[in-house]
Amino acid sequence: MKKFFIAAGLLFAFGFGRAFACTNFIITKGASTDGSVMVSYSADSHQLYGALYKYNAPSRGYRPGAMMPVYEWDTGRYMGEIPQASHTYSTVGNMNEHQLIIAETTFGGRGELYDPDGIMDYGSLIYIALQRARTAREAIDVIVELANTYGYASSGESFSIADTEEAWIFEMIGKGSRMVDGVNVNKGIVWVARRIPDGYICAHANQARITQFPLSDPENCLYAPDVISFAREMGYYEGSDENFSFSDAYAPLNFSAMRGCEARVWSFFNTFVPGMDMYLDYAMGYNKENRMPLWVKPSEKISPKQVFDAMRDHYEGTPMDMTVDIGAGGSHCPYRWRPMDWEWEGERYTNERATATQQTGFWFVAQARDWLPDAIGGVLWFGVDDAATSALTPIYCGTTEVPWCFDERNGSLIEYSETSAFWIFNRVAQFAYLRYDLIGAAARQCADEWENAMLDEVAAFDRKMLDGRYSEKRIVKAATEFSVRHAEELFRRWVELDRYLMVKYMDGNVKVEDENGFKDNGYDERIPDTPQWPEYSDKWKEAVVKDHGDVLRVVE
Repeated sequence: MKKFFIAAGLLFAFGFGRAFACTNFIITKGASTDGSVMVSYSADSHQLYGALYKYNAPSRGYRPGAMMPVYEWDTGRYMGEIPQASHTYSTVGNMNEHQLIIAETTFGGRGELYDPDGIMDYGSLIYIALQRARTAREAIDVIVELANTYGYASSGESFSIADTEEAWIFEMIGKGSRMVDGVNVNKGIVWVARRIPDGYICAHANQARITQFPLSDPENCLYAPDVISFAREMGYYEGSDENFSFSDAYAPLNFSAMRGCEARVWSFFNTFVPGMDMYLDYAMGYNKENRMPLWVKPSEKISPKQVFDAMRDHYEGTPMDMTVDIGAGGSHCPYRWRPMDWEWEGERYTNERATATQQTGFWFVAQARDWLPDAIGGVLWFGVDDAATSALTPIYCGTTEVPWCFDERNGSLIEYSETSAFWIFNRVAQFAYLRYDLIGAAARQCADEWENAMLDEVAAFDRKMLDGRYSEKRIVKAATEFSVRHAEELFRRWVELDRYLMVKYMDGNVKVEDENGFKDNGYDERIPDTPQWPEYSDKWKEAVVKDHGDVLRVVE
């Protein structure tokens, strides 16, 4: 596996001031409009460069005795090496050639359970499992075996693991370090994995969500044999086996876990399930006894585009709506810069942490579709930067190439690149944050137009590949060309969007347009018509008047 010099999550995020990163939504095939299994992921970190990772498995496999170096995904730190598998599967992003999908969110949990001597961090577990497993159940087995054999080097983690038939939520945490004669007798993990019932949706967002679970249903629930006994040994739990809650034992709730994490899950559920207001006090951090269910059944089946848009949520239309309070400024900007928590006159306050956030490195919605050949059955709808001002483009899981605009080698967080999608999407986003109601809306319109067109393009391409004229090899070649071509076209469109937005909105002006483009002043085609000056929000006006109105008031 290649070395990643990037960061995707923050370890040991405890207490009121914890840093929240990453969001996953899971849609089972019976809950989707097209019968696909879908998993979404936003990889949110202030140090993560948005790129599309690619691993091409060697056709002849690896020789006996070959070793694989392991590097920590967060930092690039060398962790050690493990035996290489004799045969591996190709991957693109968080999906492999057999349509297996793995995503994650970090929940931290109890700090004393971190193992400083472990070799396997959560990121390595994801990408190695994708290389070694064909199905979700196989991936669970691979992750458990690797973590138990080589030690787990990260904090508590929730995984979304899905294939063409099943979707699982899998939660795990290490067992700390207890050395006896130079050996860590606690090496490994405690864990629980639950299969999401078909027709239901699930989500997780940096807080462990599995509470009680069935002890005798291996078809739908798997767990470590010592997951309960170890909690008793550590003093985390004293009750009966039947009442044991993984989350309560290993990641107890507090205000931040509910308001900064579970609120994102609540908002996703609230979008598709009537009656979620009954859990609003829980989502807002006021009532941990009113815990939401692990999964819910949507009132109607959910389309891929609806999942795309769910990743753009800022709590609009809820009491936590980030576009309406004074913190949104005069242009309804739904972002608050870090730190999230702050103090005023002895009281502590928090800014909301929504699903869409400025520090996203990359995000995706992956589809596994069992009615198509693997090479085109899996679609990784991939994007970089803030989901609310960026667009997803289809990358088939059978692709053998990565578009240069998404390549890991093309720029970094400290190396600007004119040909990098991450940087052009960030340029548009940074401008949008200044006048969000105008520029953010323009970026969103372009994203909607692109994604709707691409959904049609994918459907047409799928039909073409199934007409009987294409061999498996030709399908892979065509899928690669399709994926690369459209990604490059999206990059070009965003370059043009960046230029257009700069011309239209520079200096707080809004240039007037008609069907022919920007209007001139009627005398010189190079001089624009008188620009428009949109009003600030009433909330902003009221606040400014209260703060400084005596000075700003116009006196006749």
